[in-house]
Amino acid sequence: MKKRMMLVGVIACFMLVLAACGGGNQPSQSGTDSSSTDTAQAEPKNSGNSSSAKASQSREVEYLGEHYTVPEKVERIIITGAMEAMEDAAVLDVHPVGAISIGGTFPDMFAAITDKAQSIGEKQQPNFEKILELKPDVILGSTKFPREVVENLQKIAPTILVSHISTNWDANLRLMAELTGKQAEAEHILTQYNTDTQAVKASLKEKLQGKKVAALRIRGSQVFVYPKDVYFNPVLYDEMGLEVPEQVTTAKTQEAISTEQLAEMNPDYLFLQFTISEGQDASKVYEDLKQNPIVQQIHAFKENHVYVNVVDPLMEGGPAYSRIKFVESVQQHLDK
Repeated sequence: MKKRMMLVGVIACFMLVLAACGGGNQPSQSGTDSSSTDTAQAEPKNSGNSSSAKASQSREVEYLGEHYTVPEKVERIIITGAMEAMEDAAVLDVHPVGAISIGGTFPDMFAAITDKAQSIGEKQQPNFEKILELKPDVILGSTKFPREVVENLQKIAPTILVSHISTNWDANLRLMAELTGKQAEAEHILTQYNTDTQAVKASLKEKLQGKKVAALRIRGSQVFVYPKDVYFNPVLYDEMGLEVPEQVTTAKTQEAISTEQLAEMNPDYLFLQFTISEGQDASKVYEDLKQNPIVQQIHAFKENHVYVNVVDPLMEGGPAYSRIKFVESVQQHLDK
């Protein structure tokens, strides 16, 4: 009987222990508070990790004294308005997802890098809906854009306005290289260009001593001259050290030059660029120019030293791609 009572007591104690253990697993108020506290402490940590992850996925680039925050890995570039950026993409073999079209198509000079691109509008007419649809990492616009265009682009993605001033050409190239991880290629291009330019300068120094060389462009029905730091002029006058014509020195922007002013400039060598895509009048203007008695007395025309479209007429003149091609043509035509 005593054994029986002892057995019952042991069982009862055992049941009490089980009950106590079971009660410990029940969601008590204090247990809930404890769990909530743990979660609240964990969430900021997770949020911090998430923020750190996001921060680590972005970076800052500097361009012409301004700082821009862009994704760590820029894969989807859109170029709008900035032909300078198109040329930099061409020389660095960068393939944008969206690019500038001219007359609805991509120019042949950009065929190698627009193989996978879609048109995002014409040079001065960006298609905002298309740009938004392409989900860019970075948008490269133009310093020529009006404020409202820039504001619309900035709503879509980080936007950097690429300078249209020729003397910023190396900064432009380095920007494209920084965005795409092609810094080594860019530095090689810059070094090689400097070497080639100095070589051409040395080879032509004696021949061009005291000679005037000019690069003009026909737009519509007029001939235009550019300031010393615009178009191909920095190549001729800064890098090759040629004499700067007064008409170039006094030009404040792209300015029409009359027949009389051209005769007064009287270049010995003239590089003349024009494209039919900008108007059918351009080729007619050139033909009329050649027939003008005043123009026929200009040294370049008398000596048959007028070189037409020695590079693609769509080239801006300032970017690395333009410079490389133009220096090659200058040597080819003047070192004969």
